[in-house]
Amino acid sequence: MLGRAVAERLVADGHDVRTLQRSGSGVVGARDVAGSVTDPDAVRAAVRDREAVVHLAAKVGITGRPEQFEDVNVEGTRLLLAEAGAAGVGRFVHVSSPSVAHLGRSLAGAGAAPADPAHARGPYARTKAAAELLALAADVPGGLRVIAVRPHVVWGPGDTQLVGRVVDRARAGRLPVLGHGAALIDTTYVDNAVDALVAGLEADARAYGEAYVVTNGEPRPVVELMAGICAAAGVPMPRRHVPAALARGAGSVLDAAWRTFPLPGEPPLTRFVAEQLSTAHWFDQRRTREALGWTPRVSLDEGLARLAAWTARQASAAAP
Repeated sequence: MLGRAVAERLVADGHDVRTLQRSGSGVVGARDVAGSVTDPDAVRAAVRDREAVVHLAAKVGITGRPEQFEDVNVEGTRLLLAEAGAAGVGRFVHVSSPSVAHLGRSLAGAGAAPADPAHARGPYARTKAAAELLALAADVPGGLRVIAVRPHVVWGPGDTQLVGRVVDRARAGRLPVLGHGAALIDTTYVDNAVDALVAGLEADARAYGEAYVVTNGEPRPVVELMAGICAAAGVPMPRRHVPAALARGAGSVLDAAWRTFPLPGEPPLTRFVAEQLSTAHWFDQRRTREALGWTPRVSLDEGLARLAAWTARQASAAAP
């Protein structure tokens, strides 16, 4: 969702855009290179004669073999940085995640703390933390300039991560509220995330070599956020409460089961997800907005209204 939206925005702004992904981007006006960030030939073809790279490719998820996350998130980033530098690319926007510095405790008004692969929670966060450190280490004034942007919980119409999971579990009656649901969580509407990444491309050189967290700047209690998504999607709102400590313990047990046995799909809960839904994580945006010259233009409530309108259109199109 985010990669396609960024490519569409850059095409609309008049840029010559080339995409690298495993299937066609579907972006009118962009030229596609089919391949993976783990494929040297595909990466080399993608970055040839480019002025800038926005690196959004990642192995995302809460389950999977550790080597899959390592190959794509760490080694893929290493390869892309090397080929971009060799091709004379000037600017590199590395799309990271606040989870690279989330250690399982509440984050209230936090800044962009250093990425910590040793203590980040789960294979995705650990490998994204290692990748961010690689990216920022490659920043060279006069050479490849690298900036890391950490959009937090990006969502919008068509989102399969936050929105998709909340809606699917609510529809199946499997969406409990952890604890009292009062933990404040900030999120990022997709259009705001796109604006921030484009701002990263255009930022003053003094902003490079550092990481910036991007959010809407509107923290809400997690139960209110989930209720808003459910209402926009027309599915039942969460009613059942589960003690947070119990959910974290259950998540740890399910993590171990999915690591040990060849179980299908994703576990219904993981320790990482339980921590994310029961601890505050919202961020001080002053430094980000000053460095990137960016402010979010779509409020959380406007984003929910857009999600509701999109859901209605999808339902109308599917009706006989």
